[in-house]
Amino acid sequence: MRALLLFCMYTLLEMSNLSAQTPKLSSGTITRYEKFASNFVESRTVDVWLPDGYTSKKKYAVIYMHDGQMLFDASTTWNKQEWEVDETMGKLLKEGKIKDCIVVAVWNINGLRRAEYFPKKAIDYLEEPERSKAQNEQFLADQYLQFLVKELKPFIDKNYATRKEAASTFLMGSSMGGLISLYGVCEYPEVFGGAACLSIHSPLLTDARVMQNPDNEYAAALRAYVSEKLPQSPKRKIYFDYGTATLDALYQQTQPKLDASMENAGYTAKHWITKKFEGAAHDEIAWAKRLHIPLTFLLKK
Repeated sequence: MRALLLFCMYTLLEMSNLSAQTPKLSSGTITRYEKFASNFVESRTVDVWLPDGYTSKKKYAVIYMHDGQMLFDASTTWNKQEWEVDETMGKLLKEGKIKDCIVVAVWNINGLRRAEYFPKKAIDYLEEPERSKAQNEQFLADQYLQFLVKELKPFIDKNYATRKEAASTFLMGSSMGGLISLYGVCEYPEVFGGAACLSIHSPLLTDARVMQNPDNEYAAALRAYVSEKLPQSPKRKIYFDYGTATLDALYQQTQPKLDASMENAGYTAKHWITKKFEGAAHDEIAWAKRLHIPLTFLLKK
């Protein structure tokens, strides 16, 4: 029950835009675009983090990160936690462990997070009558990805010194943010060269049924979708992880089966890794502690 309550808190509160204050940073700078307009989704805040020494004379890889208001400054977030993106990116860049990179932090919208991050086409793999029931829900993930691909990425590529090719363009998120990251690579492999999916919520559901059966028909539908849609030529970099505490404890039932789908699709350690973190919970503190691992996997020189 505690895990379900925790997930409900994330579903309802994580998307709250609690502060318009520009984050305090340990490294780099942020340019904020409030109410970034879109023809596909509601306007939202987008923060662009640039590393120390950023210059137009270089070219930079780009990571598009979801739940953008949770990434940089705990004093501005609903739970007083953060991913520590600026600290970790700054350290890895200073140590020369990753390629030059900028981060585009895309905020979520109050009340729309689940709709925008739910991989809609996985519904097609449900059995009846569940498939028909699910069709009545609101799903906006395809529109959200169109926003990223057709509006936000062209803007970033026009205004910043980016490497535009897929091999230098990545997605990253946690929980349902992990779902939309995986979905983005499957739907737009020509745009995104990889995804980091921390604590990916592969059970898909966000109600009491998750507690009763984490490895439910929705989790099976996601695996079926991944098995068919996972990019093959060329393969893309995919990172998964999960903890063993709070909501992450449920993923001990679902992640191994998702891993089996990756194996069956021919993915090996060159393009895909899954890591288990004993005692790690479903929160920004846990994700911050291991953020260096997916960043290094995606951006290693």
